[in-house]
Amino acid sequence: MATTENLTKRGRGRPKGSKNKVSAEAKAVIAEAAEGLGGAKRLLEWAKSDPANEKAFWATIYPKLLPLTVAGDPENPLGIAVVERRVVKA
Repeated sequence: MATTENLTKRGRGRPKGSKNKVSAEAKAVIAEAAEGLGGAKRLLEWAKSDPANEKAFWATIYPKLLPLTVAGDPENPLGIAVVERRVVKA
């Protein structure tokens, strides 16, 4: 039996601009677990306990707080400076 139902709008997903409820719930659960593990104080202890941990913090954790895009002003463009450091072993 054929259906006359309009299938073109099916499977379109979330409406544009709406919040992803699964992501919000997952973030809440992770935040609760982090507090149970000692929260910010424990994270600080972990980062200070080993130079590799501090590097992991700066390389993978902290950048998640930064905005995903950087918008510049065409009237005042952002300047980029490249600095090269060389270590000379004696």
